[in-house]
Amino acid sequence: MKAPQKPAEFAPWLNPDEEPLIRFDGVTKRFGDFTAIDDIDLRIYRKEFFALLGPSGCGKTTLMRMLAGFETPTQGKITIGGQDMAGIPPNRREVNMMFQSYALFPHLTVWDNIAFGLKRSKMSKEEIPERVKEMLRLTRLEKFAKRKPHQISGGQRQRVALARALAKAPKLLLLDEPLGALDAKLRQQTQFELMDILEKTGTTFVSVTHDQEEAMTVASRVAVMDNGKVIQVDTPARIYETPNSVYVADFIGEVNLLEGSATLKEDGLASLSWAEGKPELIGTAGEGLANGARATFAIRPEKVAISAERPEDVNNVVQGRIHDIAYLGNISTYHVVLDDGTIIKAQTANNRRLSRRNFTWEDEVWLSWTDTAGLVLAS
Repeated sequence: MKAPQKPAEFAPWLNPDEEPLIRFDGVTKRFGDFTAIDDIDLRIYRKEFFALLGPSGCGKTTLMRMLAGFETPTQGKITIGGQDMAGIPPNRREVNMMFQSYALFPHLTVWDNIAFGLKRSKMSKEEIPERVKEMLRLTRLEKFAKRKPHQISGGQRQRVALARALAKAPKLLLLDEPLGALDAKLRQQTQFELMDILEKTGTTFVSVTHDQEEAMTVASRVAVMDNGKVIQVDTPARIYETPNSVYVADFIGEVNLLEGSATLKEDGLASLSWAEGKPELIGTAGEGLANGARATFAIRPEKVAISAERPEDVNNVVQGRIHDIAYLGNISTYHVVLDDGTIIKAQTANNRRLSRRNFTWEDEVWLSWTDTAGLVLAS
């Protein structure tokens, strides 16, 4: 009997023959003297869940508003499905936008909120009820169809807004901080619902968010932005494991950063001289690293091992004292201060009860990690 085949990995951006659904070519947007978007080139493919991630004011919302047609580029070109969007108003684009506030009509039922846009479209009166039922099934809202927005929960309102946005079967759905109004547990649950809906509908999603966890959970690729520029575009795993800059390493998740000067080594490695009398730190050489240049060593806390005895056969070893412990239920983060005042964080999984932990405050400990666990990045 033949073994079942694994589904092919979804990565159209790796196929040079795949035509992107969305293209930004040299797009710049200025408001007076302020440059909100600075010469961006970007490709987004069909059926992607693409996340624009960055701090407030980085330009991600402006980029989305230009895609929707609410703003016009100062220069450059945006195409959707091969069509230049210049001069095409929002209502003539095969694009729908779901706002953070959801913008539901409070006086209409869930059913009527979903049907609202369909009644103003070219869809026949006979087709509308079936399409609304389909959207209710997709978002698991059938039993709430007769309720009004104030009679359902925040998560249910979010699904109504999503159903309404998907009802007209847009090529592209834009999400503006879609889960921002939900509490943490509901947000986590809804992230997986979004992924499921994307898979069932085949719609392309572009989402604006400042929530790293949300972007890393749902997105096929993430564009990390800063000051109107796209700093890195990649899969969540590569953004986290191989950031292309100190900015991206620092912005995504927790990280230890140590500054010094770099020396390139064999096998794609580099070392960092970082403190007098301290051994060099060895890590994977980042992009554009040069011999003798200023550099930053980046290591994630979960890749740092903590032990009472000095470990053998490891190049990267430092000694310090536990200054603080952050207990987060499933993990603990140990803040270890070295003799020069540098603090390095190490994370461990809590697979024992508190009373049986190995380390506590003021303990002398050794921190270590492998040669490829950290990155030496150009500063």
